[in-house]
Amino acid sequence: MTEKLTGGCQCGAIRYSTRGPVTDRAICHCRMCQKAVGSVVWPFFTVDVADLEWTRGRPALYRSSEAAERGFCAACGTPISFQPVGKSAIDLSIGTLDDPAAIEPDKQYFAGQRMPWFHAMATLPEQPSSASPDEIERRRPYQHPDHDTSEWPQPGSRP
Repeated sequence: MTEKLTGGCQCGAIRYSTRGPVTDRAICHCRMCQKAVGSVVWPFFTVDVADLEWTRGRPALYRSSEAAERGFCAACGTPISFQPVGKSAIDLSIGTLDDPAAIEPDKQYFAGQRMPWFHAMATLPEQPSSASPDEIERRRPYQHPDHDTSEWPQPGSRP
């Protein structure tokens, strides 16, 4: 499926756009991904590097193994990408998409390293937020909106 997808980091220093087909959409349970993204799973999608354009900034790179580099925002720390060395495909974090619901994973990798309680997550009781509307708004100001902007940070805001 060919689709244009846009996304970026939390602070807006890095923005990207894809214009080619998504060749994979998955969740990874491997320990390296858990450590790299600070979560027990990493939802990602794959595109060809030639179909990816960095429209603002570029990720800092960390060589996480002999086989791959991970990209992240040096300003806010958002995990953005995973690219096997010498390969033409790049994996991007679904959570960095402006519309993360646009990509639904259709498989899981490294299921043997999945947390034993992962299967129960959908059955956990849902709790309402205890944050007031004012508190929620105070948490938002420095986060980049989920769309492209002509400049960022916005004048008068903090990067």
